[in-house]
Amino acid sequence: MAQGSIALPQVQLLRPTQWLGQLVPGVLLLAAIGYLGKICEQSLSAYGKAHHVPLPNIEYVLWAILIGLAVSNTIGIPAVFQPGVATYEFWLKTGIVLLGSRFLLGDVLRLGGLSLTLVVLELAVAFSLMTLLGRWFGLKPKLTSLLTVGSAVCGVAAIIATKGAIDADDEDSSYAIAAILALGAIALFTFPLIGHWLHLGDRAFGLWAGLAVDNTAEATAAGALYSDAAGKVAVLAKTTRNAMIGFVVLGYALYWARKGQAREVEGKASFLWRKFPKFVLGFLLISALATAGIFNKAQIGSLGNLSRWAFLLTFAGVGLRTNFRELKLQGLRPFAVGAIGEAVIAVVTLGMVLVASKLFHL
Repeated sequence: MAQGSIALPQVQLLRPTQWLGQLVPGVLLLAAIGYLGKICEQSLSAYGKAHHVPLPNIEYVLWAILIGLAVSNTIGIPAVFQPGVATYEFWLKTGIVLLGSRFLLGDVLRLGGLSLTLVVLELAVAFSLMTLLGRWFGLKPKLTSLLTVGSAVCGVAAIIATKGAIDADDEDSSYAIAAILALGAIALFTFPLIGHWLHLGDRAFGLWAGLAVDNTAEATAAGALYSDAAGKVAVLAKTTRNAMIGFVVLGYALYWARKGQAREVEGKASFLWRKFPKFVLGFLLISALATAGIFNKAQIGSLGNLSRWAFLLTFAGVGLRTNFRELKLQGLRPFAVGAIGEAVIAVVTLGMVLVASKLFHL
């Protein structure tokens, strides 16, 4: 596991009350930072209106991330908070599932189909480019594989899933995760700026963020920073990309097994099911129920509010898990490969989105 990331402890032998007790402090910290971000957003807006000062409208998303970054990179995160802080991924997936209530299934199929087409093209570009860059920079082959799946599919989650499948070293996964975390933090702040500079529409930007930003949390945050509509599309595009993880990991597992450097894959269908992100199914289920009229307008509003609360904790976790002092200790070559690859992938996917925008009037 990367030095810059936070891992859940081995709690399977603990009683439920002990396990929950370990999570509570960190979850409360996530909630406090997320809510403080909301207060900062409202306070700055109220001050500007009261004093007739044209202040920028800084969303709670950015405030929560910045406060988390400040805490992580100054005082750090005491051990008592780390198990609960690590649950930010659970809140992320919960928020995505609940967000399904705001999508009609027809929109999911239409935008999801377009996203899937662009994801396949993005995967082809990422695989070819990252493999070539890894060879040019002299990285170990398995480290290159981990960086490739992290850049192509879904960041840290893809790296962790692939590590066990190809028997990669802990050091290789640590380098890859550190590089992807650092690049995700950079993309979070640069993508909205580029999007506004290019005057991208909400759907076009959301599609670009979902295709090009690695980690699901950062892709969701980048979309939300741009606009609420962009955030929804970014989640849908990124969820489509995440759904490919099982196939990608299986491909790498088979490749390294044929080279005699990984375990043989027994039962490809069960392997795919184990690697498939189950929250994608939850998102589709909630969307189908909303489309069928199971939820009334008030209930859909409540589900949407719950989704925003879940994302509140998620965005606080994005900041808290990023420690630049620890990330820079991992070395420059993996970061250089990742940075060059990410920049090229961002440009290529932006071009694909601009073409799709004109063809499909996004």
